[in-house]
This record gives sequence, C-alpha cells and structure tokens, in this order.
Amino acid sequence: MKPEEHLGGLLREKQLRLSVAESCTGGLIASRITDVAGSSDYFDAGVVVYSNQAKQTFLSVPAASIEAHGAVSREVAEKMAEGVRAATGADIGLAVTGIAGPTGGSPEKPVGTVYIGLASTTGTFFRKFKFSGGRLEIKEQTSTEALQFAVDLVEGRIA
Repeated sequence: MKPEEHLGGLLREKQLRLSVAESCTGGLIASRITDVAGSSDYFDAGVVVYSNQAKQTFLSVPAASIEAHGAVSREVAEKMAEGVRAATGADIGLAVTGIAGPTGGSPEKPVGTVYIGLASTTGTFFRKFKFSGGRLEIKEQTSTEALQFAVDLVEGRIA
C-alpha cells in the first residue's frame, strides 16, 4: 500500500484532518494525498511556500528564524508545520523544506538536505534527511518520507 493510502485510511479512521506546507516538493505531497479518492474526508489544505517571504506571510515563520538558521533547517520546518496547522485549523500540520538541486547546495547543506516538520496536539517534531539523485528523485523521496512520518505519528510511534 502506498503511504498516502495508508495515511488516508488512518486519518479517516481517527477522524483527523491534515494540512501540508511544501517548499522543495512544490505541491507533490498534496498531489499524492489528493490522488486518493475520498481525500476530502481528511485533507484540509496544501500550500506551496517557496520563497522566504511566503513562509513568513502565509505561515508566520519568523524572519529571525530564517535569518538565524536558514530556510532549510529544523527550526523553519517546525515553524512551517505549526504555521500551516494554525492557519487551517487542521489536527496535523506537515511541512517540508530542503534543497532539491541541482544547484543551491553548500558544504554545510548539500543538495539533498531536507527537513520535515510535523505539528500536532502532541507536539512538534522533525526529521532530517540527506537524499541523493536528481531533482525529481529528491522530491519523490522527500514526499514519501513526509507521508511516512505522518503515518508514524498517527499510528502513535511518535509522542
């Protein structure tokens, strides 16, 4: 079963609603979620916030967090998840920020660096990844891991 199908079944069963905020995946996560018939039962909203200004405007990510840690960071991923959850009233906010490449990397944050944030009533969590491959492969890997992270939360493996 695909992670978006598994997640959808869990969200429906537990009567939870999800919203997503995407930077490096450009809407791929929302697309995968809405590829599942009946996703309107549990999916509230998806927002693509590619620029730093969009992260601040739509998700209330503090400019100071971006300046101090960079847009690709644990702090920003967590603030994005909290921001999309607050903006939409969803039970769970899922967010991704990263460097899909082929340009934009640095020695500290090479291409493939991704942070996934997750916010719920039980807290805010993150995971960091270093993916490899081309741009589309990194986007696909990011979306799969983000969906699996949400599955882990809903199944109670994250507290």
